[in-house]
Amino acid sequence: MDPINAPTNTAITARFLDSLADAPSAGEALRRIDHCRSRIASGSIFSIQQNVTTARAAAGEILLRRFYSSEASTFPVDGTKRKTLTPWTECLFVRGRVFVGEGEHVLAQNFDDFEQMRLHKLSSVINVPLMQGTLCYATFNVFGTRARWLPEEVFGIRLLALAAARWVPPMPGLAYGLAGAKGI
Repeated sequence: MDPINAPTNTAITARFLDSLADAPSAGEALRRIDHCRSRIASGSIFSIQQNVTTARAAAGEILLRRFYSSEASTFPVDGTKRKTLTPWTECLFVRGRVFVGEGEHVLAQNFDDFEQMRLHKLSSVINVPLMQGTLCYATFNVFGTRARWLPEEVFGIRLLALAAARWVPPMPGLAYGLAGAKGI
């Protein structure tokens, strides 16, 4: 997507973003966002992981629960995952930065469920932190079958993450203790 000529792009437009305000539920808004994501990054899957870590969690651990999945039959919305301090968690949860990973080796280093990803030929990822102050309360995740992301794809996914943020509630009592991370 060319941000200078955004009105000529049919994927993300002001009309699309305005239509999200009329969505009757979070599920419907996220389905609309998902449809737009599939036009920006074809051959990809999408999920949102909600951070459900509380002060009772072990130090240095993040607990995540899938809040939305474009492939719920393969990557269902259930259970929790434990993540420890890695370059991925540092990027998203300590620094509040977007993580762009390209290549199977990057996915294998950062995702415990990489073997499942490999079955679906996923080899790249864009993770966008959804932030409340300095706390990452969820991640907006797009996994692709492509070897590399185009800059306009990354830009479009980042815009969709901003649009989705209003539909993903922070968990009450959210707190985590990664080295260098700040709480609300």
